[in-house]
Amino acid sequence: MDIKLKIGQRIKELREKAEMSQKDLAYTADLDRSYIASIENGQRNVSIVNIEKIAVALGVSLKEMFNNGEFDNNTKGSKRD
Repeated sequence: MDIKLKIGQRIKELREKAEMSQKDLAYTADLDRSYIASIENGQRNVSIVNIEKIAVALGVSLKEMFNNGEFDNNTKGSKRD
């Protein structure tokens, strides 16, 4: 799955868990609602600065944002030291 789609789906999952609308999240993160929608749909290459804004607005750490198994590096032949 494309990384942009994975990030978008995770943001949507966390937003819904926080019972926030896209408009609420956009306002709290100081971003545009249509920008949030395009991230959630995997259409945007979101910057790390905006990922941090979204995480803060959702009340989660960056670690928690990316800690759901979808972001594990399971590429064949890769090693972790």
